Amino acid sequence: MELPEALILSQQMEKELVGKRISGIEVVNPKCLNMPFEEVQKIIKGKKVTSVKAKGKWLFISLNTHIILFNPGMGADLLYFTSDSNVPEKYQIKMEFEDKTGFTIHVSWFCYLHLVASENLQDHKRTAQLGMTPLDESFTLEYFMDLLAKKRGYIKSFLLNQKNIAGIGNFYIHDILFSAKIHPLRKIPSLTREEIEALYHSMQTLLSKSVELRGLRYERDFYGNRGQFNEEDYFKVGYNSGLCPVCNTHVQKIKTGSTSSYVCPKCQPV
Repeated sequence: MELPEALILSQQMEKELVGKRISGIEVVNPKCLNMPFEEVQKIIKGKKVTSVKAKGKWLFISLNTHIILFNPGMGADLLYFTSDSNVPEKYQIKMEFEDKTGFTIHVSWFCYLHLVASENLQDHKRTAQLGMTPLDESFTLEYFMDLLAKKRGYIKSFLLNQKNIAGIGNFYIHDILFSAKIHPLRKIPSLTREEIEALYHSMQTLLSKSVELRGLRYERDFYGNRGQFNEEDYFKVGYNSGLCPVCNTHVQKIKTGSTSSYVCPKCQPV
């Protein structure tokens, strides 16, 4: 889950959950919590959902006095159910409401489910340090240029750092850089104004398009529907054929720090 999928989920969850009171919660592995399970259960029971928002890869489920913060880690399915008869079979977390509806969370590996008092949200380190997202209204070209000013690292590492920009992960980053014709190992000081502008517009265009298409095809929304952002819409078409969709040059897989990158050596020169 990256920014587009988190935004879609937050919109759907807000539509279905706002105004409902929590009747209970199940957590299979309490390691994902930031406090004892019994304390979480005691605090949230009977609380009403007031809003659901997304920032980066985090979901903020606001209650009367507290906020539930969820991060899917390496991936998760959050699925809504309307009665006991259609509860998903596999899950690590289940939240139920007084009207018998609820949702489950099935994670790929690990996740974070943290509960904080609303007045202490700024003290939650993992979310307080998040940068602005590329789809925030205040994320202007001028802001992006100021963000890059005097930075010296690799552009891919910078974009993936959630403290700089929240919401971009190792899926969309390939296409963002490819569309802007920028190699992931380009040093930030080497980027021209024109390249920075291209990168900015690439982020805006790609992420907005994914939101319009309801996210990646292998991700599911709150109702279990798959996204429509598929191979025809992103550079990963070159992963399978091995050829760049623009110039037909062989796509290269290279190591970039702790992650791998797919690049076209012709379209994205170092």
